[in-house]
Order: sequence, then C-alpha cells, then structure tokens
Amino acid sequence: MRAVSTLLLPLWLAFTCDAKPVPSPSSTSHNDWTTRSLSLDLGLDKLVKRQSDWQFTQPGTTGVLAMQMTVISPTQLLIIDRAQHNPLQVDGHPAWSAVYSLTTNTVRAVRLTTNSFCAGGSFLSNGTLVNIGGNMAEYSDVKDTNGLQGIRIFNPASCPDTPGTTPCEFYESPQRVRLAKPRWYPSIIRVPNGGSLIIGGTYGGAFMNTQATTFLTSPSYEYWPPQNIAGFNGIPIPSPFLNASMNANLFPLGFSLPAGRVFLAANQCATIILHYAAAVSDLCRLQEGDLYDMNGNFEIKLPDLPNGVRVTYPMAGTGVLLPLSSVNNYTPTVLICGGSTGSDTVTSTALNSQDPASAQCARLELSAQGIAAGWKVEYMPEARIMPDAVLLPTGKVLLVNGGSTGYSGYGNVGSQVSQSNADHPVFRPVIYDPNAALGSRFSTAGMPTSAIPRLYHSVATLLPSGAIAIAGSNPHADKVTSGTYPTEYRLEILNPPYMTALRPTFSGLPAKANFATVLTLPATLPPGTQELKAAVMDLGFSTHAVHMDMRHVWLSASMLNATHITVTMPPNYTIYPPGPGWIVILADGVPSVAQKLLLGTGAGPQVNQAAWDKYVISIHKISPWLILLQHDSHIAQSSIVFLTLAMTD
Repeated sequence: MRAVSTLLLPLWLAFTCDAKPVPSPSSTSHNDWTTRSLSLDLGLDKLVKRQSDWQFTQPGTTGVLAMQMTVISPTQLLIIDRAQHNPLQVDGHPAWSAVYSLTTNTVRAVRLTTNSFCAGGSFLSNGTLVNIGGNMAEYSDVKDTNGLQGIRIFNPASCPDTPGTTPCEFYESPQRVRLAKPRWYPSIIRVPNGGSLIIGGTYGGAFMNTQATTFLTSPSYEYWPPQNIAGFNGIPIPSPFLNASMNANLFPLGFSLPAGRVFLAANQCATIILHYAAAVSDLCRLQEGDLYDMNGNFEIKLPDLPNGVRVTYPMAGTGVLLPLSSVNNYTPTVLICGGSTGSDTVTSTALNSQDPASAQCARLELSAQGIAAGWKVEYMPEARIMPDAVLLPTGKVLLVNGGSTGYSGYGNVGSQVSQSNADHPVFRPVIYDPNAALGSRFSTAGMPTSAIPRLYHSVATLLPSGAIAIAGSNPHADKVTSGTYPTEYRLEILNPPYMTALRPTFSGLPAKANFATVLTLPATLPPGTQELKAAVMDLGFSTHAVHMDMRHVWLSASMLNATHITVTMPPNYTIYPPGPGWIVILADGVPSVAQKLLLGTGAGPQVNQAAWDKYVISIHKISPWLILLQHDSHIAQSSIVFLTLAMTD
C-alpha cells in the first residue's frame, strides 16, 4: 500500500452534473391517520416551561416507528421504519413509512414495497432522496419484499403539505433498480459530484460483522449512480479500512470533507479517503499509516480513537463534522461522542445490558498539524450509548437520546431488559459549544428532562423552525405495546430559548443558487442588532445515532442597508456538496427560520456510461443464495438511471 503526505490535503477539483426527464410515479389512495389515534400525555400538548427557557412539547404520534427520519419541506418530516406491525395502515396492511405534518400534527402513510430495515439515506444534487439498503422480507401479512439491495427514490417536491389531495410516493423497482451488493446497516454520504457514496453493511442480520462470517460482510464501497473509481468501473470497491475495522463496524460515521476527501470512523479506527483526488506523484510513507485514494488506491489511516472506545454498531456512538468556516480556510474538525469499551471479539451473551457506556467525546482537527497532535478527549456529563448529535443554527451541538449502559440492538446480550441490549435511558439533553474553552464546552443548565426513553431505533433532527424533533425507540423485534421500553410512537419537540426571542426574518431566496453566488435579500433585523451571521445547513438523514450528510457551513453575510442583506454561497462543491440546503441568518446569535434552496445547478449527478454498463451486467449475475432476486433481462438505462435521478424540484 502506497502513501502520500497529509500536507497534500488542500486539493480542489471540479465536476459537472446532468439531468434527464422523469415520468411521474403512479398515484394510489392512502389512508390519512390522526396523531390522536394513540394515547398522548395531553399535559404536554401546549408549551410547558421547565426550569429554563428550553421547553418540550408533545404534539402528536408518528403512526410508524421513527427508525429513520429526515426533513423534506419546511413543515414535513419523512419517517421510515422496518416492515413491522405499526398501527398506521396502507392498502389494508401495516405501513412502514409516513409523512408527518408539523402544521396539522397528522401523518399520511407512504407505501413501500421492499423492507427498509436498517437502511441509510441521502439527498442527491437535484433534491431527490435515496433510501438505500435494508433487510430480507419479514412478515407475509405486512406484504414486504426483500430490501437488502433496495434503492428507494423519493421526490419531496411531489409531496406537498396537503393531506388527502396528493399521495406521497417512493419509486421502487427492486428487480431493475438495486444495489450491486446487498447492504444491511450501510452509511450513505453525498459527494462532490452530487451522487451517493455507499459504505459497508452486511448481507443480513448479524450482531457483529465478524471475519468468521465473511459470506455475510460487505466491506466495500459503491456509488449511486455507478462511477468508475480505481478501475472498478461500476462494481463494489473493496475497502481495506472496512476489513481492518471489523468486528463492530456497521453504520460507519462519515463526512464529506473539503478538497473532495471523505472521513470515516468505525469501531476504534478512523481514516480519510482521498475521494476524487488529483493524481499524486510525490509519495511518502506516513508514520501513522497508509493512504488509499479512490482514483489511485490510497487511504489515510488516522490515529485510533482514544481509550479503547468503539463508536459504531453495536457499540454505537455518534459524530458530527463541526461547522466549517472561511475564518480557518474551512479546516474540518470532527467530534465523536459516546460508544462503549465492550469487546467485539467475545460472544454476544458475554456482553451485558448493564455494561457501562462511554462518556468520552474525541475531537480531531483534520489538518497535518491536527492529525499529528491526535485526538483531544473531553467527557459528557453522562455516558451514552446510541446518542444523537444535532447541529444547531448557532453552531452548537445538541446531544440527546441513548442509554448509559449496554449496547445497540435487541435480543443479543446477556441480562436483556425485555429484549433491549441497553438500559438506563438518558433523559436530559446536553449542549456542546465547540468554541468554548476546553473543559467548559458541555452544559445542561436549565435543560428539561423528558419522560420518554429513547433507546435503540430512536432519531432526532433539527427542524427549519430551529426546534428539534425527537422520535422513535423500539428495542424489540416487532411492535410491543407493554412492559419495559415498549415501541414508542410519541413525537417530542424540543424548543431552544431562541424560539421565543425576537427573531430576524428574510425573504426573496431563490429556488437554487450556484456556488460563490452573492444573494441580496430583503431582511428585517431586531432593533439594535450588532452582529449578523449566516449559514447553510444540511439537516441530514437520522438513523441509528448516525446523521448522514448533516452539515453546517458559515457564510459571508453583511448588512447592505436598513432593509437588505447580502449572503455569499459556499465557494465550491467540496465545501458543501451540491444539493438541498437550508439558509439561516442570525442576529446577535438569534437565528431566523431556515429557508430551503438547491445549491449548485440543480441537475442530477453525472452518470458514467462505462460504469453504468458494467453495473447493469453485475446485477444480473446470480445473487447470493439468501437474496433470491428474480432475473430481469430487460434493464434499460433510460428506464433506470434517468428515471430515478432526474426528479427535480
């Protein structure tokens, strides 16, 4: 394995995108379902003040378990579950996807065909959502089919917040549009060409992704749409990092970095992929390890996470790419919190639901100097397994959900609590301020305490309003309505203090804006405003303590006059990969409501013809015995790639 110096990190590259027309999915009838169909703590329906200005509300229920959740419009959440016996119905059987209206606090069922159990998700450059991977069919009465190679396409623009008028639809064609390899527990990252990098996973259910079960592992990458990377030309790319990071390496933590790199953390390991990097001629060996780049087969091995803490399933921690800024030339810094020091080589029953989780947060600046200095360790007020980390408009990080003992999953470890591998839920959120002095970055001052346990299969996401939606929890094989840690359908909203402050407003945002564009926007700032800031945010795709694509980039902003401001978009597509973004302005630290636009040209990802052709051939080969997918000899490029990639807003 060859190596290159980390001093070569600041490289900048250019890409083009293309888009084609797409036929509309067929429309079908769906059942509207009131959130009052399940019991609620009605005392929380109105804003309830706790010991500070942070406030919880409990406005409704989700109809399907919120295993996966993402924002699709200013007033709507898309929720995706596994196929199981949820109360919300579609076509006479339980649904496993729904759209939640934040306006009416009601949900609409969304039909899925394939089982999206433990899938990942990401938005493409044209704003289309792809939901990727899953598991085998589980319940005949739920009507799900095999989803291990699933690619589910969702166009947010076709789903207005008007229940009863327009059905919200996924496009699925599992025998024609599917992954090149089965993937359960994959992570997805939007990359600078606007497509999706798909990372890891397994061929089916396994508590540990072990070398002993290599027929189940998927230690590889692939792209959607297919790309010719390192000569693999549309077929999966073997990953030395994913091989080296077994056994606890499912749902890797990953971020697209400036200069076209990708950061990955799995188990106790971390790496940088030199993604779409330019050819490198000056090679040297790093003391810390080898490099592997997607064009030239290099990979930067970063220092291992400190103190033996594992941070991916089933020892799940959470991670964020801290806000990027031109002030330090967009130097990226990652923060990884929680996890466990439990062994990944013992049998699952040797682990215990009462084993302590980790309170560690490890922070690494991804520069030559930062990598040489290594991880900096801090500690949360409470240990957490399966926490969620949510970037706020202010640039701070909210940590919420999880338990203080045990492991991710259900039905595996010794001394399970009901079926849960974890115990002792952490009910109080905590704030992390990345700009505060070391030792004073965490605060729980005045934070309210939830009464709802949020363990395995919980989620959280920032809303355009600036509030945080929190949902889910089901450490069971199916819906459970009684006992310890039952299936949780109640949605909570956590309201920061700024929700009741006098907030800035702006208007005139275009539907799309290219990189480096300067926008002049009408704006109203609170009287006496001294500081104006702006940011573009990707609110991400939340599942299993992983927040795929979540991102915060500070923008240049200034007050042009008493009625207008200027805001400059990020300089290029490696600082913010092309796709949907939410613009927010802040007056003396108080954020506006965020507004959506597409960054870039708005076109779909570029398709590599040769890679596509080889991909088509590869998915027609006989699948592993457990996939059992019917052969389809009529795949056509026009009916697959361009059908699924050109759903423009």
